[in-house]
Amino acid sequence: MANYLDFEEPLKDLYEEIEKVKSVEEKTGVNANTTVKELETKLKEQTKEIFENLTPWQRVQLSRHPDRPYTLDYIKAVTDGNFLELHGDRSFKDDKAMVGGFGDVDGRSVMFIGQQKGINTKMRQYRNFGMANPEGYRKALRLMKLAEKFNKPIVTFIDTPGAYPGLEAEERGQGEAIARNIYEMMRLQVPVICVIIGEGASGGALGIGVGDRVLMLENTWYSVISPESCSSILWRNWDNKERAAEALNLTSKDMNKLKLVDSIIKEPLGGAHRKREETYKKVKGAILKSLEELDAMKPMDRMNARIEKFCQMGVVSEE
Repeated sequence: MANYLDFEEPLKDLYEEIEKVKSVEEKTGVNANTTVKELETKLKEQTKEIFENLTPWQRVQLSRHPDRPYTLDYIKAVTDGNFLELHGDRSFKDDKAMVGGFGDVDGRSVMFIGQQKGINTKMRQYRNFGMANPEGYRKALRLMKLAEKFNKPIVTFIDTPGAYPGLEAEERGQGEAIARNIYEMMRLQVPVICVIIGEGASGGALGIGVGDRVLMLENTWYSVISPESCSSILWRNWDNKERAAEALNLTSKDMNKLKLVDSIIKEPLGGAHRKREETYKKVKGAILKSLEELDAMKPMDRMNARIEKFCQMGVVSEE
């Protein structure tokens, strides 16, 4: 049974009504094709109406949908299962919240790196809810340097509520690890493509978010802070999270308008989880298109363009 968010309740009711009519038809043998088609048309129209008018907070909710594909889902789909995961940062341990390794995309070897949340409660605990520790970012950097050594492009999948904020993470240098990644990613000689597939929160996202191309799925968000945390700081509670989401300009449309991401990958009607194969196909197509553009550039030109792009972010000129 599919999961529905609060603003999707009308769709859930229609879906259940369709299933009920089909069940009655199966039991009684009475032809109900006309009724089913009418209900399906109504379902499609209402879905379109809801998803064409989503608020920023509703998009945040959609980015966290429990049925939404995660990093390993995208990697396995894009590589057709030809993926070899690599482990460890060679200093402390293997962070399960950060995954990475080599995979084949249409015969080409690519280094994939991303945060993995987990598909159920046990796996979410195992993956620390996609919140990486310093060793996760050091593992990511090790894999990026390995890709550069063998002249392989890098693709990162961003989906995290933030870097892990625990005491032990700070003791092991969480801030330094993220800052080091940002610095080193700026100087990589190979193509780097970053894809925001869910939540893109704070330094946790930036730690693997510096690329020649930063792509964003339609129903995702990218911001220095989550709406809930913003609300708790400004209003001392979570009650104003919807207002905070509006003010943060965190949607894909906002990010593209502000030139903080390069392009938006459209999702199927209803979200990436409703038609997974279609979503995978679009993501793979966007990655291949970006690789083709970046391959045409010389390494130094590519690196200088990357540095210039990020240096221009936030620059304001007054006339």
